[in-house]
Amino acid sequence: MDDEPAENISGGDAGGGRFTAFDGEDADTRAAAVVAELGDLYWEKTYGGRDAFECLVRTVLSQNTSDVASQPAHDALMERYDAPDGDLAEALADAHRDELAETISSAGLYNQKSETLIRLADRICGEYGGEDAFDAFVAEGDPEEVRGALLHMKGVGPKTADCVLLFAGGRGGVFPVDTHVHRIARRMGLAPPDADHEAVREALEADVPAEACGFGHTAMIQFGRDYCTARKPACLDGPEACPLYDYCDRVGVDELAESVVDPADAA
Repeated sequence: MDDEPAENISGGDAGGGRFTAFDGEDADTRAAAVVAELGDLYWEKTYGGRDAFECLVRTVLSQNTSDVASQPAHDALMERYDAPDGDLAEALADAHRDELAETISSAGLYNQKSETLIRLADRICGEYGGEDAFDAFVAEGDPEEVRGALLHMKGVGPKTADCVLLFAGGRGGVFPVDTHVHRIARRMGLAPPDADHEAVREALEADVPAEACGFGHTAMIQFGRDYCTARKPACLDGPEACPLYDYCDRVGVDELAESVVDPADAA
């Protein structure tokens, strides 16, 4: 695949970055080998350079919904509030909640998300003086300090914080964990079957080379859509149906019974 699909809100044009080459020949863990295979199957990219506050906005809109639903909400928000010479954070801090909720309604949970975005914008303006200074903090600050600051913002969870670090800050060694990554890593045996999102992140970041974590995240999401779905993974159609079959423990997948349960329940 030459390009990331636009509907992959964690990558594609929204993720920015540049295509690069990754040498997976020396992969010394199964997780590293899996990511190398994903890179060959999809794409290998180095991320970074996106506006940090817009990345924060985009990721909040994507929470608990599909990219198909959140992308139009993001586009509508940017069209209404992002003036060419303005400050998006200032514009959202001053936004009327009902108007913002209507603008982002396609993303679902729009009342909650509009409150979150206004609250975050107000904090960015008050604590950093606007989106430019916030961008600089994300790009230049100590990664642990940046992550800690993001996690102290109400409405920002680990995945949102990690996406900002990756796509805006360009930080290597950051492997955001969404529902696809959480499912696949445990199903394949790359993390314990009962691991929560943070434990999966720690396992992947420990076992995947820093320069491969970014595209490991975006390519694994695409793999989850194309092959390793929640209810009917491709392996149920036989070993030849899944390109990563030989790397996978298939925890929670019974190929004979053609049944699938969450890896934690299988354990």
